[in-house]
Amino acid sequence: MEVEFLGGAREIGRSAVLVDDSLLLDFGMLTDTPPQFPLETPDPDAVVVSHGHLDHVGTIPALLSGEARPPIHWTPPTHELALTLARDTLKLHGGSYNCPFTATDLKRVTQVSRTHGYRDPFEAAGYEVTFYNAGHIPGSAHVLVDDGETRLLYTGDFHTDDQRLVSGTTSRPDADVVICESTYSDVEHEERSVVEERFVESVETTLWEGGTVVVPAFAIGRTQEMMLICDAYDIPCYVDGMGKQVTEMLQQYPEFVRDPDAFRRAKSHARFVTGRNGQRKRITDQHAAIITTSGMLSGGPAMTYVPEIRANPTNKITMTGYQVEGTPGRDLLETGRAEIDGRVMPVSAQVEQYDFSAHADRDGLLAFLESYENTPVLVNHGDRCDRFASTLRKDGFEATAPQLGSVHNV
Repeated sequence: MEVEFLGGAREIGRSAVLVDDSLLLDFGMLTDTPPQFPLETPDPDAVVVSHGHLDHVGTIPALLSGEARPPIHWTPPTHELALTLARDTLKLHGGSYNCPFTATDLKRVTQVSRTHGYRDPFEAAGYEVTFYNAGHIPGSAHVLVDDGETRLLYTGDFHTDDQRLVSGTTSRPDADVVICESTYSDVEHEERSVVEERFVESVETTLWEGGTVVVPAFAIGRTQEMMLICDAYDIPCYVDGMGKQVTEMLQQYPEFVRDPDAFRRAKSHARFVTGRNGQRKRITDQHAAIITTSGMLSGGPAMTYVPEIRANPTNKITMTGYQVEGTPGRDLLETGRAEIDGRVMPVSAQVEQYDFSAHADRDGLLAFLESYENTPVLVNHGDRCDRFASTLRKDGFEATAPQLGSVHNV
């Protein structure tokens, strides 16, 4: 097999791997100003998508802007999430450089969509392809590509520990070469139960003192995780932003969540915000947790909530995900002030950070790769891919960190 890295090599974002100029694995975008897309838009015979996050599916409709109509293979939740994200991109950036596709391209996605479950082999561009549960978000998959001689495992994003929303991956399919993500290759996550308990104690204290907690959360995965936590500890909560739509959609696919009954209870426990008649401003006085997009305070309903609660030091803002440098969320954590809706605002409310990551940390990555000690590993999807590849080589692995645009024969 010949593998070309059109994106996601030594970076987090715009994941895109082309196999033999024929099979495309993922086609995402890197959120930046301006956003960055894969190095080129290829003309594959088929596309296989690992999961429904913007950095893996954000540019998918652009593949259908010409005459070609390659089938797109994914799990049912990934298909739905890709459409949701594409509609949002069109709404925010349609007709500009920030959106490389049109509404017509988006309509074509459903026409060529092919959905598959886990461990159910299918044919794509002449390869046998199989999805395995990756434990990252609902519908996320490791992708095994078999051409009859070589078995290539593309891990996608994965987690080895259980979350409330999804179980950690236990899949270790036989492979001759592994393309492995490395997002948190130099981080050790704190025990999830400890993080959760600290978060709950903090929120409950604030509510008891008469305050309100704004919980910025990514719409896909993180919002639902925080809903499950709030329900488990009987914390009153509201949910706002795209996370509402994602939650409704995921309820249609109970087989892709860890505990469908708990998920249903969490949805019933949460109150979904409509935003009508000044509802958002009234909610800020309700002494509840408000789970809302965006997770990095770069837009969404958070633009209403943060200005409303920022002046009271009893209130709290709990960041639940990684804050990229240059985002308002990162600025708020580091300086106590942030640009919200075009205005730089000082924030007197307490600001806290919690690691609810859906990625494997260093120990998780190494534990996963123990099953592939005699298998070449190509390290991608990380800020320090080369360093992690070096660590693996010291442990006896044949490991490399491909450069952006590089081609590898495996």
